[in-house]
Amino acid sequence: MLCRTMPQTGDKVSILGYGCMRFPLNSDGGIDENRATALIRRAIDSGVNYIDTAWPYHGGESEPVVGRALSGGYREKVFLATKLPSWFVETPSDMDRFLDEQLEKLQTDHIDYYLLHSLNQDRWDIMENNDYAAFLDRALADGRIRRAGFSFHDQLPLFKKIVDAYPWHFCQIQYNFLDTEYQAGTEGLKYAAEKNIGMVVMEPLRGGNLAANVPEDIQAIWNESPRKLSPAGWALRWIWDHPEVQVVLSGMTTEEDLSDNLASAEGAEPGSLTEAEKEMVGRVKREYRNRMKVLCTGCQYCMPCPAGVNIPECFNRYNMAFMFDDVEKARQTYPVFVKSGAMASDCVKCGACEVQCPQNLPIRDCLDAVKELLEPEM
Repeated sequence: MLCRTMPQTGDKVSILGYGCMRFPLNSDGGIDENRATALIRRAIDSGVNYIDTAWPYHGGESEPVVGRALSGGYREKVFLATKLPSWFVETPSDMDRFLDEQLEKLQTDHIDYYLLHSLNQDRWDIMENNDYAAFLDRALADGRIRRAGFSFHDQLPLFKKIVDAYPWHFCQIQYNFLDTEYQAGTEGLKYAAEKNIGMVVMEPLRGGNLAANVPEDIQAIWNESPRKLSPAGWALRWIWDHPEVQVVLSGMTTEEDLSDNLASAEGAEPGSLTEAEKEMVGRVKREYRNRMKVLCTGCQYCMPCPAGVNIPECFNRYNMAFMFDDVEKARQTYPVFVKSGAMASDCVKCGACEVQCPQNLPIRDCLDAVKELLEPEM
């Protein structure tokens, strides 16, 4: 496994990080802990040394599962990252309380990489009003955290403002070949890197949309290359081609996901893509952009919906109709995956989802479109 050096700290971090947001599930919807543990440990045994979780992942199950998976000597082999749930903070003492609870859940006495989670303007205001800087300084000084950073879901001007507000060790942004001008984007990536801030990338596969059920015409473009990689592999290699990036997080759900990601990381040095390969990725980007209707990553920040709507799955079924040229299949699978009471037509237009959406999607309007296409006779 290739490693890259975090610019301020000298930490040698694996270019592939394990994102603990999409573990395999049991039939009841909970984490299949045996499989998840096996995946984490196999990844570490294969050289992955950056493990990323967060307070809300898997409905609060992720951190405890990760803590147990890292027992037996695995904790000492990795840089462990988790995140302060910024939206729950009401007083400065809340930040210390959340961190202390996370240390307990993760069965550790320190977090290597600690982030203020999912910052947008509202959450940044909360952090400033509760003196986040004093909290981070305090946690760094007493050793509960070793590196301070933030993850970001808003517009570029705010990203630059946050970058300049504190001596961050690192930050985490959404970045993939479809999202070069979205949120922080390429400009934000370069802006932070120029300030010697380590860069961790999330959503490299756009919630898995760039890896699964690839349309034939897009797969045909990938197949033109003499270098044979999976669609996921090409998406990851495109990010690893950037010298500004140290770690790319992948939410590996299956053993096959892990095997493919590990293989894709081999030899993924910055600048290793040829000009022809870069042009190929550009062609794929243009084709996907022409197909996707709702740019939802399935991050679940809009959930739970007060009215019970399964917003991410509504959008997933809707996008699949267009991305894979099969409206009829989308209509057939829609009521299977989106249960009665959770459909687009159950939206009451309260707007709570739009406040939480990292992508700033007009969710209510999009749900109207889902209803029109996928619920014509319901």
